[in-house]
Amino acid sequence: MRLAALFPRFASLGYEAILLTPVLFIAAYLFLALTQAAVRTPMLHAVFQIWLLGVLAIYFVYCWHRGGQTLAMKTWRIRVARKDGSALSVREALARFLLALWSLSLFGAGFWWGFVDRERQFLHDRLVGSRLYSTR
Repeated sequence: MRLAALFPRFASLGYEAILLTPVLFIAAYLFLALTQAAVRTPMLHAVFQIWLLGVLAIYFVYCWHRGGQTLAMKTWRIRVARKDGSALSVREALARFLLALWSLSLFGAGFWWGFVDRERQFLHDRLVGSRLYSTR
């Protein structure tokens, strides 16, 4: 299997952000409708943020574990898998999500790592042992 190039991987990230906007909008609407209140207290605000992160985690972990692709990854013909090509376990997919989230909080440092890595892998993929393959 051939490793995916950097441009399609970054393009997939941008497309993913666009696709997740309505998902997060609906999740926020459901939360606010169920709580019957705007996020006014610090505690409720924290629960709201955890809810949105949970929705994202479920989306990514499910997609990466079940088929190795999110909708954006399918569009750009990219698949995440272990080094041997097998599907990620739920634990590996969750670790990949959490490490990618941590990377984003550091101004995307783990994603920029792809420019210096010898195999052009993102840092979270390097740490988890996953790879992004081209499906073309």
